[in-house]
Amino acid sequence: MSIRERLDISAYLVIGQENCNCPVEEIVAAAVAEGFTCVQIRSKISSAREIISILEKSAQAINELGKSDSVALLVDDRLDVVLAAREAGIKVDGIHVGQSDIPVEVCRKFLGENSVVGLSARTEELIDYVKNVDVSQIDYFGAGPLHETKTKLDAGKTSDGKFITHSFEEIAELVKVSPRPIVVGGGVKLKDIPALAATKVQGFFVVSAVAGAENPRLAARELVGAWKKFS
Repeated sequence: MSIRERLDISAYLVIGQENCNCPVEEIVAAAVAEGFTCVQIRSKISSAREIISILEKSAQAINELGKSDSVALLVDDRLDVVLAAREAGIKVDGIHVGQSDIPVEVCRKFLGENSVVGLSARTEELIDYVKNVDVSQIDYFGAGPLHETKTKLDAGKTSDGKFITHSFEEIAELVKVSPRPIVVGGGVKLKDIPALAATKVQGFFVVSAVAGAENPRLAARELVGAWKKFS
C-alpha cells in the first residue's frame, strides 16, 4: 500500500527553518515521536538546496522512528525541490500547493499516481471549488485560517487588506460538501481542538503551536492527545 493510500492528515506539522530556533529535523522528530502523522516542509527564505538538506535530515529522522511508511513528508509549492530531492534518493512523498501555484494536474503528472498532492485555499473558496471543479487528482484540502497568524501573513487577507478568519460552522459546512479529507489550520492552539474536532474535519495543522513551543515534544503530545480524545 502506498503512502497516498494510507495518508493520515489528523495531526499535520508545517515547518521551515524560519519557524524554529533549532534544526528543523529535531522538531520533526519530536512531533512524529508524539504521534504527528504528516509533515510539510514550507520555507519562503530557504534556497532549493537548503530545503533539500532539510528534507534529507527530516526523512532520516522519520525513518529512524520507523514511520517512513506511515508519516507523509511533503513540500510546500516547490515541485522542482521534490523532483531534485527524489533524484538524490530522498524519500519525499508529495507536494502541497495553493490555488495560484503549480496546477495539481502538473504535479500529478510529474510525481506519479502514488504521490500525495494537497491543495489549500480559504475556506469559502474551497466551498465553491469543490462544487465546480474536478478534484480527482487531489488527496486532501488545507483550509482556514481559523485565526490570524504570523507564520503566513497573507493567509485570510482579502485584496483590500482585510483579514477574514473562519468559524467552526463554516468549516463544518465545508466538511459536508467536500469529497476529499480536510485539514484546518491558521493559528490553531490546544484550546481549539475540541471545537475543531466537533466539525468532523479530518485533521488540524499547526506551525508555531509546536515549532515555537518552549517544549515542542510536550506541545505535540498534548495536541495529539486532545485530537484523539475529541475526534
